[in-house]
This record gives sequence, C-alpha cells and structure tokens, in this order.
Amino acid sequence: MDLRQAARISWQSIRGHKLRSSLTTLGVVIGVAAVITFVTLGGGLEQSIIGDVGGGGAASVNVWATEDENGPPGAGAQPVFTERDVESLRSVEGVESVVPRSVVPLSAVEASGETVAQSQATAVTPAYFDDEDIAEGRAFEDGQREVVVNPAAASLFEENVTVGDRVNLSLGDGRTVNATVVGVLASSQGLGAFDGLDASPRVYVPPDPFYSATVTSPTTGEHLRVYPTLVVEAERPEEAEAVGDRVVEALEEDSDAAQLAPDDYEFAAQTNEQLLDQLRDILDTLTDFIVGVAVISLVVGSIGIANIMLVSVTERTREIGIMKAVGAQNRDILQLFLLEAVVLGVVGAVLGTVLGVVAGYVATVFVDIPFVFPWTWTAIAVVVGILVGVLAGLYPAWNASRTDPIDALRYE
Repeated sequence: MDLRQAARISWQSIRGHKLRSSLTTLGVVIGVAAVITFVTLGGGLEQSIIGDVGGGGAASVNVWATEDENGPPGAGAQPVFTERDVESLRSVEGVESVVPRSVVPLSAVEASGETVAQSQATAVTPAYFDDEDIAEGRAFEDGQREVVVNPAAASLFEENVTVGDRVNLSLGDGRTVNATVVGVLASSQGLGAFDGLDASPRVYVPPDPFYSATVTSPTTGEHLRVYPTLVVEAERPEEAEAVGDRVVEALEEDSDAAQLAPDDYEFAAQTNEQLLDQLRDILDTLTDFIVGVAVISLVVGSIGIANIMLVSVTERTREIGIMKAVGAQNRDILQLFLLEAVVLGVVGAVLGTVLGVVAGYVATVFVDIPFVFPWTWTAIAVVVGILVGVLAGLYPAWNASRTDPIDALRYE
C-alpha cells in the first residue's frame, strides 16, 4: 500500500466520523491556540514596555538610595540628594546633565472653572525633557509658575487643556499655585523609569515654587531642597553604566546624601538598558509559565487522539483482518492508522494556529499593545501538531498492525 492510498483511506475514515474527529482535535486546537495567544500577548507586552522604558534614552542613569539596590527603580527611595549633591555630580566625568526628581502631592487641578482630582505632580528641571518629547509649546523655566502636561492630563477636562491655558494646582501642603501650561507632551507614556510604564495623567512642574521639601546640609549647614531620585544623562550612551558607577562612587565619597541616608541604605544606579534586561527576564519567565500551563491542553489533546485511535482500531478489527487477508503487511496497517492520527494532529494545529493568531490580535487591540506576529511559534505549532499525532497514534497503530488476521475475521 503506497502512501497516497493510505492517506486517502485515513481521510475517508476521519470524514466518516466527523463529530468524533472534530471533538478529538478540539484539545489540540485549544492547546495550540492558547500557546500562540499568550505568546502574542507576551511579545506585544514586552515590546510596549521596552518601548516605553527605552523612550527615556539609552544614556539615562536612574539613581536613588534604597535598602534593596536590585529592586525596581525608586523602590524605597529616601529624599537624601541635596541641591549641593546635584551640582557636584554635574562635574563627574562623562555626565552631561543631572536632573533631580521628586513628587509633589496634589489634591486637585482646576482649569477653566472645572476641577479634577489629581494626586501628584512631578517636580523636575527643564533638562528632563528632550525636544522630541514635547508636541506643543516648550519646557518650563526654572523658578517660573509654569507646567508641562501629557495628553492624558490635558484630556481630563471637558475642553482639553492647551498651551497658554491657566491652571490652579492645589498642593498637599494647602497652598494653591496658579500656573501657565507652556507645553504638552507628545505621548502619555512615562518619560523614564521613575515615571512608571502606564499612560496615566502626568503634570510636570519646576521645583521652585512647587516643591518645598528642604533639609539642613550636613556639609554646609544651609537649608537646601532635597530629592529622593536623580536622573543622570551620560554624554555617550555606551558609557552610561560606567558613568553610573562613577556617580555612586562620588556620592559615597563626598556628598550630603551619604550622611543623610540611613546606615543600611545603599546608592543604586541603574541604566535604562539594565532595567530593560530585568523586564525582559520577568516577562520571559511569566510567558514561559503561562505557555507551560497552555501546553497541558496539548497533552490532553494527545490523550484524546490516542483514545479515539484505540477505539477506531477496535471498531475496525474486522476491516484490519480483511486487509491482511488480501495481502496487507503489518507496516501497511501501521502506516494507515499512524497517518490518521497525524492528520488529526495537523488539522488541530492548523486550526489552533489560526484561532490563536486571531485571538492574540483581538487581545492586543483590547489592551492597547502592539501586535507581534509569533512566526516562530506558528512553525512550532505545526511541528507540535505532527508530533502529537505521531506520539498519540503510535501505540494504537502498532497495536492494530499486530492484530492476528484470523482473530480479526472472527471478530463481531
């Protein structure tokens, strides 16, 4: 019996039991679809997050004082960096700029007679913004009552806030500061690791006059503003990690921060690239775990194919006897039933791939992340379908080929 003839007989057998064959392949369809859907979501999420964090610039170094230097950026950060520290770090070799960053507690923002709740603003210096970050207007100036908002914050009001509008910021300390919107950002995503990864409303302000936290400098005795986090820009992106090391060394040797920080705290300097590596590891681990769970469906599907093939062998015992009586060899019977199992596996893999891609696309649109087509996993799905068919059908096919023709012809 040649391969083409065996394939035709196998297909006829499958078509003769359409409902049973459909239910048999369902496990494979669900398993493959689940794997591709989760891989698509994982790829889209990784690209979205990496794009957001990477938008902060490859030359950025995030600096903070914490108990756990391997934790996420800003975790447990203490306000220890004084204005004196900021100024001294600007002279460190390879440093282009040092931007102090802190959170200003808010209760509300008012514009055009409309008040909306807003929990905080971000106090930074103008160097925090690049030209491409701002879609309209400009960055604020130091010491001016000016603010920059992202599109999400601008759209909080019934009439979107635009450049030139006046806003009132109700600060957490009870003050109300009237300011002018001088810039609207191009994106609502955070500009750096400390901003977070979501597209939430953000208002950026200069430290003066919005941020008032001060401390007495242990070195000079002056009252200086103090910040919990710093964003250091390296002159060359490839030297960002080395610049971070030099910044930490400078802080440990001679800084107000070294004296203000608790004894069990350390200075952490993390480049955006190092953060991306951590995020990739986390996302890969999460994706692998979810895919592992989805693979269980493939195991269930393979058991279903093996079960139905054993039933098929039993039902066709007399047919096997007739084929052997007219000259069919053991290998012909083995080939016949193995092909049937492989066809079920391949059909399940193909349908599961289509369903998985569609489900993955719909899911990425729903959660608003990029759609990344899983080319590798699509190929793997087809191969897995074939392997599932082969492994699940191997024993039933071998069992069928070992059937004694005389006993088979007597079978009722």
